[in-house]
Amino acid sequence: MNPLDQVSGTIWNVVAVVLGTSLGLAVRGRLDARFTAVLMQAVGLVTIFIGIENAGDLSAVRSPPGLILGLVALAIGAVLGEWLRLEDRLDAVGAALQRRVRGHGRFTEGFVAASLLFCVGPLTIVGSLQNGLTGDDAFLLLKSTLDGISSIALAATFGVGVMASALVVLLYQGALSLGAGAIAGHLGDPATDPRVLLVNGVGGLMIVGLGITLLELRRMSVASMLPALVIVVILYELVTRAPLALLGSP
Repeated sequence: MNPLDQVSGTIWNVVAVVLGTSLGLAVRGRLDARFTAVLMQAVGLVTIFIGIENAGDLSAVRSPPGLILGLVALAIGAVLGEWLRLEDRLDAVGAALQRRVRGHGRFTEGFVAASLLFCVGPLTIVGSLQNGLTGDDAFLLLKSTLDGISSIALAATFGVGVMASALVVLLYQGALSLGAGAIAGHLGDPATDPRVLLVNGVGGLMIVGLGITLLELRRMSVASMLPALVIVVILYELVTRAPLALLGSP
């Protein structure tokens, strides 16, 4: 697969941040919060739709049943994530960095706030993995829309420092996607490989949770579910290899 295809979503994400920041700087001091709110609602609806569409990949895995593996992985992953307090730790990292740069100017504060917002979260990880494994940039295009809207509001508040976060997005997401692409070379067809389908499906369910949060229907602890992306692959390997181990035993 062409490396450019593996980072296509990241490139669009960078463009969205640059354009959003430019627009935010242009309307600085004149942005009505109502417009941002209604745009986020529209994005929330599309987020749920894309999440449901990708969650359907679980049904494509028949043996063992992908839906059951996905459910078990999400349950174990959520418990593990809560035990590790992943969401609290991510929030603490953001708070600590913001405290550290306080008093060092709006440029730095805007850079840190935007970098954290654009790079910390399940959509970043799921989208980068999906883009790198299959070349599908749907999740990152969705994230680009979210980041573009968010960068308008951030730039209107903090100024040009938000623009510098585009470099962090390029390096971080690009590295995740290219790393996933290297793994894809050791798989079969990424579009039909059960492990990729399971990761896409579990990630899709997590994206639905993110959409519910965006619509402010209920705050979902999506970050706590991140371990499920790894656990679902481990479960698949254990279940599919167990019968072979039994057949080979005396």
